[in-house]
Amino acid sequence: MKYLLFAIPLFLLACSSTGVVPMDGGTFMIAQRSAQVGFGPPDGVKADVYKEANEFCSKQQKTVETIKLDVTNSGFGRPGNVSLQFKCK
Repeated sequence: MKYLLFAIPLFLLACSSTGVVPMDGGTFMIAQRSAQVGFGPPDGVKADVYKEANEFCSKQQKTVETIKLDVTNSGFGRPGNVSLQFKCK
């Protein structure tokens, strides 16, 4: 039981997002780690990051323009990561 109480917070932290972080020149960044077990691309996390960026830009009646997208696949003992740099245009 005590292992379960320890594992739940780790799982929640593993899939947390940075939220929208302002950068210079009107650009923003969102990064999120995947809780995916096993090998492969973190497609669900990529979709979540774009959803968050679209919600942020739509509040300004603008759309997302991708500046840079970095995707790291999950592997043995390594979670996948997605980092999106974008502008609202």
